[in-house]
Amino acid sequence: MNTLSGPLPGRTATLPREACLPINRCNLPAAIVGSLAFQQAPVALELDGVRALHRDLFAKLDAAPAPTRRAEIFQDYVTVQFRLEHLDEAGLTARAGRHGNRGKANYIRMIRGWSFNADSREGAVLKAWVESRFGLVPRHHVESLRDHSSAAWLRYLEMRAKGLYGSNALESQLDLVYTYCQYEFARQTPQTTHLTLYRGVNRYGDFERLPDFPPRLPDGSEVLLLNNLNSLTGTRDRADEFGDIILTMQVPVAKILFHCRLLPGILKGEDEYLAIGGVYAARSATF
Repeated sequence: MNTLSGPLPGRTATLPREACLPINRCNLPAAIVGSLAFQQAPVALELDGVRALHRDLFAKLDAAPAPTRRAEIFQDYVTVQFRLEHLDEAGLTARAGRHGNRGKANYIRMIRGWSFNADSREGAVLKAWVESRFGLVPRHHVESLRDHSSAAWLRYLEMRAKGLYGSNALESQLDLVYTYCQYEFARQTPQTTHLTLYRGVNRYGDFERLPDFPPRLPDGSEVLLLNNLNSLTGTRDRADEFGDIILTMQVPVAKILFHCRLLPGILKGEDEYLAIGGVYAARSATF
């Protein structure tokens, strides 16, 4: 089991007010989900109503002993539930198809699009989903989003609106992806609370620091405010391909939306994890 070494004395880093919403759609408020305390002592997160609405799916998963079979059950269920192979049954019309064919914007395309470019329209959709479900506001998309009156913020709103417009219950598909990911962690590694994950960066100075924290904590780590969704890797040697400075952090499994082994064939290589953000203690080292 990977855990943090313990609470940092006197440190109770919380989210800035502008980085979280007063309401969300999970069992803990955003101020807690995004806090340093949550990284240190996480608990299970559950999206409102998802398991109850899809209880038949989870009953089928409970009866399947093999992870590969459960992945098949999950993908078959989502395909049928959201009519992914019969979009006309989901209400997609020929006219809607002429406006970007948004009915095909399913969870697989969103995750793959994010993997290619986190600042894409797909990236905007995924960040919007995290904002809606967990109440964590994105801090970067193409440019800094710290100023909600800026052109960058308006551009992000436009991208997320275009990404979600006319889509086939896309956010509900992502609800199931997250819930299934958490189900598999609980089923396969129930004692694991954290994963050691890495990120390679070049412009380390661009990361947000909380002003009431010193440059470096006694254990050698820094407190950073990460974007509301982040790409990390489970392999340190892969992280150096993306930057000369390697960040190492203990990420609660409760904050993993997706990883490359969850549903084979969607993501390839890089041992990638999509991790929900907030305040994190992280260590940096030059590769």
